[in-house]
Amino acid sequence: MMLSQPLDLSNLGTAVGSTTATKGGNNATDPQASQDRFLKLLVAQLNNQDPLNPMDNAQMTTQMAQINTVSGIQELNATLKGMAEQSASMQSLQGTALIGRDALVEGNTVTFDGTTGKGALALAGDANRVYVDILNKNGSVIDTVDMGSLTKGHHAFQWDAGSINPADVGNFRVRANNGADQVEATPLARVKVASVAFANGAMVMQLQNGRTTTYDQVRAFM
Repeated sequence: MMLSQPLDLSNLGTAVGSTTATKGGNNATDPQASQDRFLKLLVAQLNNQDPLNPMDNAQMTTQMAQINTVSGIQELNATLKGMAEQSASMQSLQGTALIGRDALVEGNTVTFDGTTGKGALALAGDANRVYVDILNKNGSVIDTVDMGSLTKGHHAFQWDAGSINPADVGNFRVRANNGADQVEATPLARVKVASVAFANGAMVMQLQNGRTTTYDQVRAFM
């Protein structure tokens, strides 16, 4: 049988992106296996081509370009897979390092370490007067922390509760001004990270107060 048509590489192309192994254990995306199949087809075509109508150089070049494209995509897929696995390993290490650190999450709850209350805030701009009002369960002010002047960004505060029972403390509010202008201030709860896990490729943190949060929900770590 004489052949003069270019090789049909469509079957080789379907191997790109597939990750299913054959029964023999060979991966369908192995670039070397694809190249071997191509060379066997090419040799068969050259041996059986019509001597009166041989395959020209343009056809040969096109087919070589096709197999190189297939192999290149397969190698790129393997590289991206390796990068994804390396990224997951790095995230695991980073997650372990976060255990025991304070996560700043949106909320105005005062957390306690003994008789010391803790919290944080985020300022949208510089402020020359910043106050944190500690409130009881009824919303009345128990005490006020004078934080002086602060720059734009995240800031933590501590409050000595003294003889006040932490169970009687509700939450806190922030008042910030720069001269006569009010500065936007966001209260932030400051809670220790108890454990870290991964779900569906995302980092999930269990906080000391029982709350579960994801990495992108944390404003900052301290």
